[in-house]
Amino acid sequence: MSYVVDFTNVSTTGLESSPVAPALAGLRANEARYFKNKYDHDFTVEPAGEARETIDWVHRILREERAIVISSRPLEATVFQVENIKWAYVFYESGLSINVLYSIDDAGKRAVGFKLSDGMEVPAELAAFKFARQKSRLAGTIRGSFFVIKGEY
Repeated sequence: MSYVVDFTNVSTTGLESSPVAPALAGLRANEARYFKNKYDHDFTVEPAGEARETIDWVHRILREERAIVISSRPLEATVFQVENIKWAYVFYESGLSINVLYSIDDAGKRAVGFKLSDGMEVPAELAAFKFARQKSRLAGTIRGSFFVIKGEY
């Protein structure tokens, strides 16, 4: 069942099995607030079991672009389009969030972003990345990194 993320009253719904569930919920709410404020889009997630196609697409990009295989279990995912950009998000049990920004236009931006919830360690599969820190009222300290997508997906 899909769930519209509320960034006013942060909830761990769907993320309860994560050891950093409150921080991951804050990270998810932070993303929901961004999309509501910038695009007037309601950020809606589905349980991983109902979002296989989205998760497989994100995992394919990771595998083919950088030979990355995420060891943590996906809990939720979403895919949507705003303006000419397709966005996909996967939230993992470890506290990791991966997003894909994929411009529909051939000359547009395409990238994969990684965000680490407050309190989680950098996963071994992402150890080669440098993570910048940002403060969030909803999520505490978020550490983020990214890479540019070169292929077509």
